[in-house]
This record gives sequence, structure tokens and C-alpha cells, in this order.
Amino acid sequence: MRALRWSLLFFAAIGPLSAQQTRRSALTQRFVAEDAPVIVLAHVKVINGTGQASLPDRTVILRDGMIDQLGPADKVSSPAGARVLDLTGYTLIPGIIGMHQHTYFAINGRITQMTVTGPRLYLAGGVTTIRTAGSFFPYNELNLKRAIDAGDTPGPRIFTSAPYLNGVGNPAYLGTVLKTPEDARRVVAYWAEEGATWLKFQGAVSRAIMAAGIEEAHHRGMKVTGHLCSVTFREAAALGIDALEHGFITNSEFVPDKKPDICPANNMLYQADVDVESPIVQASIQDLVEKHVALTSTLSVYELFMADRAPFQQRVLDAMSLDTREMYLASRKDLGAAGGYSVSTRLFAKMMQYERAFARAGGVLTAGVDPWGNGSLPGYGDQRNYELLCEAGFTAPEAIRIMTLNGATVLGIADRYGSIEAGKVADLVVIKGDPETRPADIENVTLVFKAGAGYDSAKLIASVKGLVGLQ
Repeated sequence: MRALRWSLLFFAAIGPLSAQQTRRSALTQRFVAEDAPVIVLAHVKVINGTGQASLPDRTVILRDGMIDQLGPADKVSSPAGARVLDLTGYTLIPGIIGMHQHTYFAINGRITQMTVTGPRLYLAGGVTTIRTAGSFFPYNELNLKRAIDAGDTPGPRIFTSAPYLNGVGNPAYLGTVLKTPEDARRVVAYWAEEGATWLKFQGAVSRAIMAAGIEEAHHRGMKVTGHLCSVTFREAAALGIDALEHGFITNSEFVPDKKPDICPANNMLYQADVDVESPIVQASIQDLVEKHVALTSTLSVYELFMADRAPFQQRVLDAMSLDTREMYLASRKDLGAAGGYSVSTRLFAKMMQYERAFARAGGVLTAGVDPWGNGSLPGYGDQRNYELLCEAGFTAPEAIRIMTLNGATVLGIADRYGSIEAGKVADLVVIKGDPETRPADIENVTLVFKAGAGYDSAKLIASVKGLVGLQ
């Protein structure tokens, strides 16, 4: 019975079983640039998502929304009547699977549901599947997922999450406050029935409450992640958590005199002084790996809290509404100010080092973006994650795997998504240039194929100009 229930939840999460979108509204169709039954992507460099070396001068044939063939360009013939795209000078990667995404945008206490801008920017940036990591407007998110699945509006597939789950704390908190294990079981059961497939615990929860929530979630075929503090990574792993968010910066395990179920006030500041190569840290990593706990990298988010390196991009300003842009620019001036939240260069380096160590130990590292008012936008932040993973020491094929096949593995859909292989769904990103030799080229997305339909990235971006922060 439990297996049947999980199957139903799984298929509800990924939408229609057919690879091809059987219906598209006029709104969705206006963004589709390539829609032939058979499409040939010729003479393209392929980074296939498996972590293997890149493949030069390949031809990929898409048929009825699936990847039909992949091989050397001089050995794969174009079928008669096919739509042929010469992609000489372009690179092809799998559709990005974002594992720490949101469908809302928050700045200066104002929270806006990105019903229009979020899905379009994700898709324009090459993100074809997302898992949301906490929701402020869960019914809006569930309805948005259904609208995308039905073809009513363009966007990525969405694995939805319930509202944030936390312990007693800020009275203005917009998530669910859990006071007892019974509260956790009741809330988890409710959101399982409503259609959420993931849960996210926050930094003030107790181990007893988390244990009850995880047990109930697994009983109902749901998975659980956490942005933790009161509970350490190893404690959460022992309780059966499936994933952890943000990596090293949120692990309170190494803070001296850490009290059970209490979040240390200096947690994130102390991390800069921790030796990632020390036996205690390495043992913690090994414990996570052995318990199959995935880790989500969000380097592009924390970089924006660094006054000495936070990138500034005109495309981010162009996407924002006028008042949102003004608030964002004002917040940038405060970076590094006394008393303000900031991430040091040393701490950021430790975060990168920890993620390398986790992956090298066999851990499943994924990546995602946290779209907040500090300049982190859907899609754009995901692309920046790639550049930062390369800077952290991962090869281009390794970084692409982190952002694609690893995410599919955690979501349980790696048999159909996450890599460029014959027989898989045609979720692909066409990039002008070569992000393997020039990581910044990852931003030059031209076409994004979702189930074989090629969406025009530039049109999607143009349609939301000046709207982030409004809708």
C-alpha cells in the first residue's frame, strides 16, 4: 500500500506521463521557437550530465519529445523531413534541475509570489525542473504547478513543498510553528493530502519534532530537507532526513558548547575558523554519505552577501520593478556595514572546500538558487552556481552533473531526466559558446528544450522585464 501511494505521489509530482506536452495554450505557445516532431541538433558540443568528459561535434536527434540518438556528427544521419539546427560553436547540456528554488521573491519584508516572473525566468535560464525549498504561498504554488503541467503557462516542472516547518520562535514567522511531535505529524499528514511532495525544516526545530515529522513524511511517500541550526547535520541524518540545504554554513555541529535543540547565536560566524580537513569534519561528511543524505549547494546566494565580490548585472536590474530595483541597490550599499549580515572571504572559501570534500567522499551534491532581494533571481542564480562550482575546483562535467543528474537522482527521476542519453526525455539547454573553457558562457542560453519543445530564452526574459517584485 505504501509503495502504491508513493507511486501516485511521484506521478503527481512530475505531471503527465507523456514526454511531449499534449496541449499548450496560446500564451505558452508564443514562447516556443522549435516544435517539430523530429529535431536534429547538429555539430554541437555535448556535456551530457553524467560527469564524463565532454563530447565534441555531436549530433543529437529528438523524436516525439525524447532523445532518440546521440553520436558523432559524421556518423549520425538526419532523418528525412527533420528540422535541422546547425549548432556549430554551441554547447548542449541537460536541462538544469534546481534543488533550492522558490516561487516567491522577498525584499525588505515584502514577499511577492512570482506566478509570472519565476517560472519564465527559471525556464529562460535553462532550468526545466525545480524542487521548491519551502513555500509562503503553498496553494498558489500547487496551482502554478498544475497550470504548467496542463500547458496553460510556461515554466519548469515543479516538485512542490509544504510551508516552512519550524519550532517556537519569531511571532511574525510565516511558516508553520510546531510545538509538539503530534503537531508535526498532523501538519505533515495534511500537506501530504494537499499534494506537497517535500518538506523543509528550519533552524529552531527540536530533534523530537523533526523525528516525528520525518517518520510521518516517509510513511506518506514524502521527502524531507532542512535549513538547520538547532539540529546538527549528523543529528538530522540519524533521524532519517533526506537532504540538507546550503552546506557547511548551516551546520552547527562544530560550534563549541553547542546545546541540544538550541541554535547557537554565532553559528555562521564561527564556521570560518573550522578546519574542513580535520577528523571531526571528515567524519561528519562520511556519516552523511553513508546515510545517503544529499546536500544542496547555494553558493550564488551567499556570494551576494560579500561586499568584495558580489556581482552586479544589468540583466538583474532590467528584470526588477522600479521600486524593487531601488530597494536592491540600497541593500547593496549596506553590504559589509557594521552589524549587517555578511559572509567573509574566508568563510566562503570554507564552503567551497566542504562541498568538494563532500562530493569527493561520494556524497550527492546538488545545486539551487534562493531568489531573494539581494539580487538572486530565478535562472540567473542557477547559472552563477555553475561558475562558482567551477571556481570551487569542480571540472565542467562535474559541475554540470551536480546541477542536473544529481538533482534527478535525489528527486527519484534519474531514469527519465538529468542527462543526455538515448531514451530519456528531451530536456536540453542550448548555449552559445563553450562554458567548459569560459564558465561565464553558461549565461548565453538561446534555446531551452522541455520535453522536446524548444523555448526561446530571449522572449521569456523580455516578457518579464520590470516585473520581478510585482508578479
